Formats: sequence, structure tokens, C-alpha cells
Amino acid sequence: MNCLQHLLKEPPILAGSRSMRRPSPLNLAMVRGGSRRSNTVKTASGTSTSSAENSALEPGAEKSDAYSTNMTQAMGAVLTYRHELGMNYNFICPDLIVGSCLQTPSDVDKLREIGVKTVFCLQQDPDLEYFGVDIHAIQDYCLECKDIEHCREEVRDFDAFDLRLRLPAVISKLYKLASHNGGITYIHCTAGLGRAPAVALAYMFWILGYNLNEGHQLLQSKRPSFPKLEAIKLATADILTGLSKNCITLKWKNGSCSSVEISGLDIGWGQKIPLAYDEEKKAWFLERELPEGRYEYKYVVDGNWVCNEHEMKTKPNADGHVNNYIQVARDGTSDEEKAMRERLTGPDPDLTKEERLMIKEYLEQYTEQ
Repeated sequence: MNCLQHLLKEPPILAGSRSMRRPSPLNLAMVRGGSRRSNTVKTASGTSTSSAENSALEPGAEKSDAYSTNMTQAMGAVLTYRHELGMNYNFICPDLIVGSCLQTPSDVDKLREIGVKTVFCLQQDPDLEYFGVDIHAIQDYCLECKDIEHCREEVRDFDAFDLRLRLPAVISKLYKLASHNGGITYIHCTAGLGRAPAVALAYMFWILGYNLNEGHQLLQSKRPSFPKLEAIKLATADILTGLSKNCITLKWKNGSCSSVEISGLDIGWGQKIPLAYDEEKKAWFLERELPEGRYEYKYVVDGNWVCNEHEMKTKPNADGHVNNYIQVARDGTSDEEKAMRERLTGPDPDLTKEERLMIKEYLEQYTEQ
């Protein structure tokens, strides 16, 4: 699936203009550290159990192990999710909770008991199918209860680019629901460690008035997680300065291999794009239009994941992994827009009162087609 289908449907707010353009109980098992995978799982009681022991004790542990491994590789931090232990969550603010997915209709009652009025689900069908969650039973039960609303706004798992493009639509819906329903809002993805905290943080930044880093610190103090800050920064700049694209070309110079693909970039690490071979130049090429921003990727050459030594590379992460990356700029950017984007995507971004008002107005008028 090409993430570009999620681009804003209408022009964004223009920088420097006030006029609007319409878009036309904790049960968390998680470990973070420097190794790719931890041998222990922290449980709610504070004790530690080996992964092998957990697999023997809990049905479905193997699926949780596989999901945790994928999450660790994709997110760049050692994160563990134990689906078999049930729903887990944390209050971030008095009226905002971030947690893992609801698994059965009985979880709805647990949330109703603590005052939740809106359940905001970010999962896609493959997420639900993997752990066997019957989302329709949960949605039907919410309708039957009549005092809690279930909303689903899908964001692709482990994909910062899709998150960036989806955030305006997602936060617009979240903002309208929270304003209408009142009470407590429960935001969840599958594990509640990536997409859900990112959406919560963007909501805190755009709507609740937090500085991004201050909001991130509060979030981490309540629920250690790994929201993609870069996606939030870029989405903020996209709203205020516009979302434009530029064409990039990637090249793998090796005529002896039989296939060359790229993963990451704008499609996420779970998918691959084939490169086309140029017989005359004896090299493989990919041309692609991308919005302004920084993109990490890796080549897959005859099935082997490798970096291109002739293209820019990241520093090794905590697990020692290195990726290629490209910085995409856009043409025709004014000095004012450039300065704004640099500030909003810098190390300590904050919004002026006028910018926050512009974003709120934008979200209030946002409509998806």
C-alpha cells in the first residue's frame, strides 16, 4: 500500500495568514535497553520471569514474542508487549489515557467504570487479525451501552511516514470527539507503545497547549513508550507551511545481482519497492516523489539487507544497526516558511498562540474525502 494515498485532501493553512483553507490497573510488560531483545519480562507485580517460562505459562505468548521482536526492530528500542496478559493502560492527563488494545467486550465495561467516554482505536485489520480481536463485537457492545463511543482511525503500525500523513485527520477526529463526548478519552493501538502515545502527544501539543518536549517528558513519566517525535514535528510543519513533494533518485550500482529492492523510505519497513535495472548504465534505479523530510531506508539485494556505501548513513543505534538516509527539500520555499519549518522540526519545537489557534481552526474544519 502506498502511504501517499493518505495525503491531505485539500490545501493546508498558509504560513503568515490567519485565513483558513479548509482541507476541501497497570498490566504493562515492557523492557527498554541497549540489546535487541531482553531475556526478561517485567510483570505488574514487579517480579521478573524468563521469556521461556512465560511461553510455557501463558497461551499466545509465542505471538507476543514475535510481535515484540518486530516492534523492537522497527522502532529502534527494545519494547515488549504481552497480549496474553490483557489490556493495560496509563493515565497521561486526568482526561486522557494511553493503552493497549481492547480484547473483548468486557474491556469496554472496565473502561466505563473509570469514566471513559471515547475509545479511540488506531488499529488496522491485520493488527486485529494477528491477535484474533473481534473489533465488531467491541463496537456493537459500545453501541449497546450508549454511554461510550468507539471510533476507529487507522494508522499503519511501525510506520512514521504514514503517521505523519495521517495525524491531521486523526487529531481532527479525536479533538471533535473529545469535545463532544467529554469525560475520559482512551487512545490505543495494539501495544500502546508507538502509535497511541504519538497521537496522544500530538493532541497534547496541538490542542492542550504543551510544549512538545514537555509533553513528551510527561508522557514518558506516565507510560514509557516510543512515539515518533519526528513524525509529529513534520506534521506540524506540514499544516502551517504546506505539504509539498520533490523527486528523488536512488541508485544501486551492481549489474551482477538479480534483484534490488528498497525498504523503509515512505512505505515502512514491512514493505519493499523494486528498483528498475538500466542495462546501459549497469545499475539499478528508483525515482520517487516524497514530501519534505528525512527518510531512512535500506537496500535488499538478492534478499540480503545492506547499506549503500555511496549514500548517507545513520549513526549506529542502540542495537548497532545502520541505515541509509536521504534529506528531501522542496523547491520555492520562502525564507519565512523555511525558518518556520526549521523551528518546528528542531530540537525544542513550540507553537505560538497564533500558530496553535491556526492549527485548532484547521482541525475543526478538516474533512476527509
